[in-house]
Amino acid sequence: MRVVLVNMPWGALERPALGISLLKAGLVAQGVACEVRYLNMLFADLIGSERCRQITHDLPHIAFIGEWLFTEALYGPDAGRDALFVEQILRRDWRLSDQHIAELFGVRPAVEEFLSQALDAQDWASFDLAGFTSTFEQNIASLALARRLKERHPKLKVAFGGANWEAAMGEELHRAFASVDFAVSGEADISFPMLVQALQARPREQRRLLAAIPGLVWRDRGRSVANGSGAPVKAMDELPIPDFSDYFHAREHSPAAAQAAPVLLFETSRGCWWGAKSHCTFCGLNGHTMAYRSKSPARVLDELGELIGKWPCPTLEAVDNILDMKYFDTVLPTLEKMDLPGPVFYEVKANMKRHHVAALQRAQVLRIQPGIESLSDHVLKLMRKGTTGLRNIQLLKWCREYRIAVDWNLLYGFPGETDADYEAIMDVLPRIRHLQLPGACGPIRLDRFSPYFQRPEQFGIKDVRPMPVYRFLYPIEGLRHERIAYYFHFSYEATACASPRAHAAAHLAEELRDHADDGSLRALPHRDGGLHLADTRAQAKTTALKLSVFERCIAMRIDEVSSVAQVMAALREAFPAKRFAVEDVRAFLDELVSLDMALTDGNDNYLGLALMPAGLRPELEAASRRMPGARGAAPPFATLFPPTTGEPLHA
Repeated sequence: MRVVLVNMPWGALERPALGISLLKAGLVAQGVACEVRYLNMLFADLIGSERCRQITHDLPHIAFIGEWLFTEALYGPDAGRDALFVEQILRRDWRLSDQHIAELFGVRPAVEEFLSQALDAQDWASFDLAGFTSTFEQNIASLALARRLKERHPKLKVAFGGANWEAAMGEELHRAFASVDFAVSGEADISFPMLVQALQARPREQRRLLAAIPGLVWRDRGRSVANGSGAPVKAMDELPIPDFSDYFHAREHSPAAAQAAPVLLFETSRGCWWGAKSHCTFCGLNGHTMAYRSKSPARVLDELGELIGKWPCPTLEAVDNILDMKYFDTVLPTLEKMDLPGPVFYEVKANMKRHHVAALQRAQVLRIQPGIESLSDHVLKLMRKGTTGLRNIQLLKWCREYRIAVDWNLLYGFPGETDADYEAIMDVLPRIRHLQLPGACGPIRLDRFSPYFQRPEQFGIKDVRPMPVYRFLYPIEGLRHERIAYYFHFSYEATACASPRAHAAAHLAEELRDHADDGSLRALPHRDGGLHLADTRAQAKTTALKLSVFERCIAMRIDEVSSVAQVMAALREAFPAKRFAVEDVRAFLDELVSLDMALTDGNDNYLGLALMPAGLRPELEAASRRMPGARGAAPPFATLFPPTTGEPLHA
């Protein structure tokens, strides 16, 4: 039995395909010969690295332009269909220029050349099974090659898997495309090796074995049959270490891939521990595999060590949906001591403490995606994010201090949002200009598997329908596009309409981001034990503010989101011989807010916006570790302040 696994356009040139690299390692361990072919590199070499990068990275992926470029190769030429796609999708929906459209049409002639080379360059007849991984814009190109393979090599079995083939999508696509013998829904680590074993059995035994494979879609006497849900991996340590050798070998022979710095992918968990508890309303990730599973710390470190030893890359990226919080005490401290070849990327939850951010920095996790999405408490509640606007800003502030890049988007269009939500965001954005503003702003999508998709009526959503682009990608009579689509359009019930002010907030965020302000707001220790706030931002209301030692205690306490009660407790703990009036403390906090040096949520919670100096950070990190979670609890701040009678609170 020989297996070939295929990565087609438009898989990213800088990343190996993790899923099929895992499958290869697992099959080889079972004695099955397996190879991986990176045909996305072959196509990139034909059209050039710059054009490939433009289509895969610069153009909106939900326009499916990469998919459309292969439709003629799959269905044959149709000038009328192409004209409608150009007019309705490229011009109307995405406003591409005529020059841009002409350049895209210029890629079309390379498609047939690519498919011809792909057929001739490989010894397909030597394989028994060809497996295609299909995620995002890989489906049409994969189907076009699969059809040609079956025509030339009828005995070759063809299987598809990946996000495009999960659940109903895989069932409908399998029914529509006779060149696909098998589809594997969900995680394939268990199901695909079972398929390989079944195909090695005697013909009279195969039907029974195929019927027992979880998540498999296959043909039984010419009829498409689905075996139900897949079999997610439960024991993550039992997964093999991915074999990326084919990727790095292909890079050596690809001029286009050589232009993209390679990224080493690794996986430490699957699912989402937050989603299992409170599924974010707009999130369509994980499908039927939300349950959180993570690798043991020892396995994570052994695997990383082996991957780095074989393939050192300038960037390491975890593919996890969310970082296991236990790793802060196990994996990250060891990463500090490892000689990593470059910075690490992880997806995290936004409500981390300061000491967590410091631990990320020490472990060289210098880029994160925390799922911030909004700065409005109400909108975040609509999302079921489990955090607040102030806590999101708190993370942005700490990441700026520790020089950790933050990937985040400002999303809008949530059913139930209000104009007031976005007026509040527009009030906040100029005050946090010295922090990292959103990389992109845009409306939410309705994704398959999200709560919005599964229970639209519960959220005031109606008229859910596939995005129109699917009609152009799959112009097949009788095909149910609602079953093969992952992205959907929808309408709002009258009581759940989105806010018109959202567009104004997004425009302001983009304007502030694109016109950088070199100034900042920083805290500097004063020789008398106080603190000096230096504001060099363009819209500073005062350039400097001298704080007494008492006021320094307040400023350091609101380094983390704190209530007035928590601030009072910190003052009493640090200065037990001194009496403080809550009115004076609140007045001082409100003065910081009026000077754009702090923010409040209007519910007695405050957050300072000044970046703390490196000399104070270890003490704040220590306080963060010991900070009780209960509201009103006092931090152990007493040791941070010199004995003094101090000065009156700033007036």
